[in-house]
Amino acid sequence: MYQFLQTIPLAPAVSPDSLAAKTEQLQEIIRSTPPQDLLAMFGEQALRFGLKVLAAIALYIIGGWIISLIKKGMKKSFLRKKTEATVATFSESLVTISLWVLLILAVVGTLGINTTSLAALLAAGGMAIGMALSGTVQNFAGGIMLLVFRPFKVGDFIETQGYSGKVTEVTIVSTKLLTTDNRLIILPNGTLSNGNISNVTGRHLRRVDIPVSVAYGADAEVVKNALLEMVRSNKLFLDSKTHGAQDPFAGLTELADSSVNFVVRAWVKATDYWDARFQLQETIYKELPAKYGVEFPFPQLDVHMIK
Repeated sequence: MYQFLQTIPLAPAVSPDSLAAKTEQLQEIIRSTPPQDLLAMFGEQALRFGLKVLAAIALYIIGGWIISLIKKGMKKSFLRKKTEATVATFSESLVTISLWVLLILAVVGTLGINTTSLAALLAAGGMAIGMALSGTVQNFAGGIMLLVFRPFKVGDFIETQGYSGKVTEVTIVSTKLLTTDNRLIILPNGTLSNGNISNVTGRHLRRVDIPVSVAYGADAEVVKNALLEMVRSNKLFLDSKTHGAQDPFAGLTELADSSVNFVVRAWVKATDYWDARFQLQETIYKELPAKYGVEFPFPQLDVHMIK
């Protein structure tokens, strides 16, 4: 009877006539087989299935332990070779997921399930699965694009999709940002790879641009010289002696309704950008009126009375 059961196909495509014939043959064998033989046969089958279940459980536990060892080994190898964190996190995520998929297939095969039939079943539902996972596939493809073109790396400060923060991790489907107010933002790679990305720390130097408005009547040369003197007195600002930087610049940009507008531009290291900007703005506010006698403007309107 066991040999007869093995002849029944596991594939889902079985004709009704064939299934009815097999069922009739099985019923005939059961009627002609003594009860004690049936019990022995089913006991043997239950024992075999139980051993398969134990083997599958053991394979799952041992496989999971091996995968964890591989994951730890990859981390140590990346640290030892000083691999870029973006590549390391992406590769680790990809390898871990692939190994778990292979392990699950191996466990299913250990249980005696025909993996060929399972693959055929998955292929039959491939269209529905593909439509359901279209977003995930897009995010995976976006992760590949980010890894290949590398518009940023782990540790960079970027602005994208209305968020800004430091990149802490890049996985196969998402990228994690840590904002300046300590929020964790998770962005899908598909959207990220197709959107605009401003890599603030992508270059080692940045230029600080600060607009300054003064009242009408102020001497333009005095204002420009004062702004340049404030920049040069701050050690965070650079000049043309530093490769990639330029000398500080100050100029008049606009004659507005209530003010004369200037701008001061100076180069700093990217890591010093915010400190330099805040310090220079505070210096301008304190010294421009007190030290140089230049007043800040207020909105004003001249009214002429016509009799």
